[in-house]
Amino acid sequence: MAVLAVTVAVAAFVQGSSGLGFALIVAPVAGLLDPGLVPVFVLASMIPLNAYVAWRERDSLDLRGAGWITAARLAATPGGLMLLWVIPDRSLGLFVGAATVLAAVVSLAAPAFTPGRGAYVAAGAVTGLTETATGVGGPPLALVYQHRPPAELRSTVAVCFLVGEVASLALLFATGQGSPAQLGWVALLLPALAVGAWLSRLVHHRLDARRTRQFVLAFALVSGAVLMLAP
Repeated sequence: MAVLAVTVAVAAFVQGSSGLGFALIVAPVAGLLDPGLVPVFVLASMIPLNAYVAWRERDSLDLRGAGWITAARLAATPGGLMLLWVIPDRSLGLFVGAATVLAAVVSLAAPAFTPGRGAYVAAGAVTGLTETATGVGGPPLALVYQHRPPAELRSTVAVCFLVGEVASLALLFATGQGSPAQLGWVALLLPALAVGAWLSRLVHHRLDARRTRQFVLAFALVSGAVLMLAP
């Protein structure tokens, strides 16, 4: 409980400041402590955080990009559910770790480009697959918006996440892949989430979002590798 509380607070601060990072930080730690927490706990924890960030920076929202990403993300959500059916429970931790490491490597190595409709659709589709199956979906969206103003990245990613998380949770519960009992952990850790979000409000306009993102992805490489090597 203490480890999860600290992890959630740090992750909420990082995502509230930079626009991403919550799932990359929380999913590997939750997977190590209890694989049953992934992906429901991660997805549900992000809903209040992303609602707050989207409202706080609503004036910078990229409506066109968010629309294309959300449409593709919703279309790919059933594919993420299929991954949960195909991958045995004992291998889910390995899959989460591998997906985290791969996403971090791709995001760190990506060259600069101007996003268009194709990039939005691709990012939304990949996010729908990986976030539904593992709770981790930020890197594709960060890749699309990495050269845009920080406020635009934060607000747009938050809106895309918010819609997608609700859809993924609804599908997981409807198909028996998630249990309402898992939401109890989310309720218990809401104070930690609130602390991290409040602290991000104090510094989000001062931080270099690119450096923060690189730190988060570097952390993901380490935590994902640990999850993959854990017994």
